[in-house]
Amino acid sequence: MNVLQGGSMRLAFSTLGMPGQGLARAVETAVAYGCAGLELRLHPDTGVHAGLSPARRAEVRAAVGAARLEISALAGYVGIAVTGPDEPVVRELREDLVLAADLGAPAVRVFPGGQDLEAGARRLRAVADLCAESGVRVLVETHDAMPTGAAVGRLLDAASVPETAGALWDVLHPWRHGEAPAGTLAALGDHLAYVQIKDAVSADDTTPVPLWAGGVPLDGCGDLLRGFGGWVCLEWERAWYPQVAPVEEILPGAREWVARFSA
Repeated sequence: MNVLQGGSMRLAFSTLGMPGQGLARAVETAVAYGCAGLELRLHPDTGVHAGLSPARRAEVRAAVGAARLEISALAGYVGIAVTGPDEPVVRELREDLVLAADLGAPAVRVFPGGQDLEAGARRLRAVADLCAESGVRVLVETHDAMPTGAAVGRLLDAASVPETAGALWDVLHPWRHGEAPAGTLAALGDHLAYVQIKDAVSADDTTPVPLWAGGVPLDGCGDLLRGFGGWVCLEWERAWYPQVAPVEEILPGAREWVARFSA
């Protein structure tokens, strides 16, 4: 599955950037700023999580659809490669995958959470049948204990379920761990399915700043991603940094980035 062959980027933003403001406000914002989709953070703060009733799931799906938006992914918090028994990890991931299917989301983001490559690969294989049946993929983010494309690529190579598990390239983390964007892209290869863009003060200070105001090599990433045929999501981490500007002030830059590198 090569997403660098003749595709076009589609812009979404994560509800991580609108803590406490609810789904309705996020939908309004996505429409106002010309987004095609929303990445829904799975957390009680956003009103979207695996504990939702069937009726509420239907309401969420209808609210997004009525605005002619799509859910780009559910941003879950399962640690796919944490050390320990498989069963609790697989159970939680299955719950998120069922929620994604009910909401019409094409993917669930997971974190590595640890460095147990063999366990992570087993768990990705354990949910492959459910993914295939539901049409929902698991996306492993370049994050925490596996922050580079090389690390996530090794995990996905070991799992060997490319139709049901792919990579999410968060452009901040590989770079701040010393991996050049070209190296990240090469390491992820055909696993790449989704991109999160953001900027930060520096590799040592990850405080969010508007795009092109910090140190992340956004133009280099963009040049590499010309022809990318998947979702590009602005992940503005206002939930973790409440002092930063509202996401509405950052979205025009994200829209500009997508337009610039889709040309």
